Amino acid sequence: MPSIAKILIIVGLLLLLTGLLLWYLPKFPGFKGIPGDMVFKRENFSFYFPLGTSILVSLLLTLLLYLWRKFGG
Repeated sequence: MPSIAKILIIVGLLLLLTGLLLWYLPKFPGFKGIPGDMVFKRENFSFYFPLGTSILVSLLLTLLLYLWRKFGG
């Protein structure tokens, strides 16, 4: 069971770092998002759907978990 606790802590930290990155990255000048991110704007409404960013984060996490299982776990 300790391995499950370790996995949950690592996943939680990765989610925290990803959330902070997604929160603060758009505030930097020159960052417009990556291709695939969708923005819908109307008069009093705007909706941002980070599809491209989600796919990129998913690929990176998949690679990290694969490498962790192959070499570390």
